[in-house]
Parts: sequence; C-alpha cells; structure tokens
Amino acid sequence: MSDATPAGGLDLFALPLGGVLQAAHEAILMVDESQQVVALNPAAQRIFGCSAAQALGRRLEEFIPTRHRGLHEKLVRDWSAALGDDHSVRTHRQVTALRADGREFPAEVWLSGVDVAGPEGTRRFVAALLHDLSGERGLRDELRSLQQRLRAVFELAPVALWIADNDRIVFANRAAGRLLGDAQPLVGESVYSLLQPDSHAALRDQVAGVLAGAHGVGMVQGRLLRPDGQPREVEIALAALPDHGRTTVQMVVADVTQRRAEAREARRTQRQLRQLSVSVMEAREEERRRIARELHDELGQRLTALKMELSSLSDGGTDRGARLPAMLGMLDETVAALRRIAADLRPLMLDDLGLNAAIEWLGNEASRRLGIRVQVDLDEVPDVDERVAIALYRMVQEALTNVARHARARQASVQLRRRNDGLHLSVRDDGVGFPERALQREGRWGLLGMRERAELLGGRLEIDNPQGGGARVRVHLPPAHDTRAATTADDEPWPTP
Repeated sequence: MSDATPAGGLDLFALPLGGVLQAAHEAILMVDESQQVVALNPAAQRIFGCSAAQALGRRLEEFIPTRHRGLHEKLVRDWSAALGDDHSVRTHRQVTALRADGREFPAEVWLSGVDVAGPEGTRRFVAALLHDLSGERGLRDELRSLQQRLRAVFELAPVALWIADNDRIVFANRAAGRLLGDAQPLVGESVYSLLQPDSHAALRDQVAGVLAGAHGVGMVQGRLLRPDGQPREVEIALAALPDHGRTTVQMVVADVTQRRAEAREARRTQRQLRQLSVSVMEAREEERRRIARELHDELGQRLTALKMELSSLSDGGTDRGARLPAMLGMLDETVAALRRIAADLRPLMLDDLGLNAAIEWLGNEASRRLGIRVQVDLDEVPDVDERVAIALYRMVQEALTNVARHARARQASVQLRRRNDGLHLSVRDDGVGFPERALQREGRWGLLGMRERAELLGGRLEIDNPQGGGARVRVHLPPAHDTRAATTADDEPWPTP
C-alpha cells in the first residue's frame, strides 16, 4: 500500500486517474464520509507543508484555523445534503487554511463528489482542489497600494490633471477643482463644455493625434470660464493612456493667466520705454530749441540794443544822462532772463539753499504763471542725497506742469513727509482728475518719466483720483537714500494733503 493508501486498503492513486492527480500542479485532497483525509497529491503536501504520512487519516478540520471550524462543519453538512445522489453538484469558495507550521493562508477551494469502486463496493469521496492565494493576495495588496500612492500623487499634484474617456472626464484631481473654482463637479462633464469654443477644433485635432499614436505630447492653448465668470488662460498637454484602449486621454492643464498677463505687461512696458526714450530725445531737442530761441530773442536782442546804446554815447550826444537809466533797466532785464534760463536748466538754489527752498520756489512760480493757489507743506530733509533731491524737484516740476496743462484746477498742494520708511511726496489738485488707466495711455510721457525716476531710486509712483475730487500723484522713496532717517514712528503710509 502506498503513502496514499488509507485504512481500508483502497489505493486511490493506483486508479486510472492516479497519474493525473499525482502530476497536477494544483493541490488535491480527498476525504471520506467522516471527513478524514484519504489521499493528497504532492502539490497538496507542498502547500500544507507536510508529508502524506503526516496528513493521511487526519480530519479535514485540522487543516482549518480553529475560529473557522464551526463554519466549516456547517458548510460541509449543507454541501453533503445538497449532494445526495447528484454527483454533478460542485461548489467553489474562498477559505482560510492552516499549514503544518501553524501559518494561515488564503485559498480558493473547489469541492466535488467522487464515486470510487473497490473490493467492498462503490464508495463516495469528496475531492477538494485548492489554490493558494497568498502570493496573489500579496500582489493584489501591492497593486492596491501602488494605485493608492499613484492616486495620492495625482490628487496632491499642484497642476490640474484630468483623464477623459470619449470626451468625458472620468477623473480630476484637486488642483483641477481649484482651477474651476471648486464649485463645478468635473467628473462626467464634457471637456469641451469647460473650454471656450475657439479652442475646440485645436483640442479635437490633438486628441485624435495622440490617440492615433503621434509622437510627442500634444499641446493646446485655450481659455476656461469659471462658474463665477472669471476667465482663465490655460495650456493643455495631452497624452494617451496606452493601457486604456483608444479612447482615454490624460490632460495636464496649466493655468498661464498670470504668466501671459506678465508677458503682455512686459511687452507693453518695453514699448512704453522705447516711446519714452524717443519722447525724451524729442523733448531734449525741443528744450535746446527753446533755450536757443530765448538766448537769441531775449539775451541776444537786449545785448544788441545795449551795444547800440553804448555806440551812440561815443557820438558825443548831450542826452547821455537820460539814456543811462534805460540802459541800466535793459541790463537788469538781461540779467533776469539769464537767471531764469539758468534756473530752468538747473536751479542754483537746489545746490545753494536745499530741496525745500527749491520746491517752495517752484510753488511760487507756478502760482505766478498759472494764476492758481499752490500750497507747499514740507518736512525738513536737510541731508537728502543729491540724486533724490534732483528727482523730487523734477517730479514736483512735472506734476505742476501737468496741473497747468490738463487739470483745469483752481488750487494745488505739495506735501513732502519724512517717515521711518522713507520720503513721501504728494502733489494734489482740485481739477478734473486723471482719466482711466492714465499711465497706460499714449502720450503720458511726463507721468512715465516720473515713474521711471522713482523706480530708478528703488521707489514707486502711484496716481489716483482721491475722494473729494481732483487728481493726486504720490511718490515713495525708501530710506536708503535718506542719510538721516526719522526716529519717530508714523503708521500713516501716505501723507494726506
């Protein structure tokens, strides 16, 4: 009797199918009516970790963990009752089995009744085919873990990602929800319902290309319209998912609204700077023409007239005493004109008396020339850097010139405040105010020049139409250019004229 021969003398593996059972890769156990193991093949011995001698004669429940044995007995009774004389009854289920060393493992088991003819007549046995699932379960757990990690990567990615199948979104990460305002459910939506119509054709062409196996990654530029009405400019990179048939596309959606706005602003600024440079050169030439004209018309004519008067004195006329007052008056006018021209070029009082005196002179001159009231209120800034002094003087000069040309104002005010965070200049009038987007309008080279002066010194310029009417120009220069920073705190960010 072989190792597979149970008590009773029946050698099951000596039967015609015994060779097949011995060679089977799946574990096969056979038990009799009393649930005793009467045969097992080598595959079953490997799975359970025991020899045939150790397994034969043992009850089947000994191969099942204790906590599952009650359920096992019930299932055996139910299956035996259903079996009856119908040998075609089969059953399949997943169970937890027990190895000889006490380790548990998951398994799939198929049960079937088998009638075997022997010396004592036909006996019924139950054949159990077992498949060890421990390896497959480990693989499934690892796959599930990888899927969870991949999903987490997708969910936490800072860029919007969604997967579309036949134009419908089947997955979208959190960044995609934020891009659309977190208010619109994305799964189930058509990709084309999210994009403006002008980009639909380009997107369809790229989708068709990547699904057809085109090399590289497709790229589409378009616009999204959020539920709150806010448009967003996007770039969409497309790639087919090869393991999902020919209908599934992954899309990476980058919000480029700010980047494009900055690029447009950079181009506009470059264009403005070029135009400003041209304007500065034209203004310089115009200033040279004006100075040349004033030198010729005022100084030249007065000096010529004075020369003629002096020449007439050499003729020995009797009215020399009467001509001297006129000549002296002409000489005074010439000196005054010379000083005015020199002050326009470079105010000497800025070097001699300082920034405050120069700005006060500007205010008085503006009041005299424009016929409006100019109020000047200045903090003491005795040690201001020369570059800052020149910049502030020119900005006040330009601001008052703008008031004269455009504001139609009755009065204006100039304030200069010294704070811990630097110098604050404010020029305000009660005129018609600035037009919308004044700094972006063509021809506003005076304002652009003021802004460039402020930015070259690390500061900033702001313009607005404050409450109460009129226009206001505000300039802030950081304290790095002020050699004597204020020691008293002041929370007011801008002086209020």
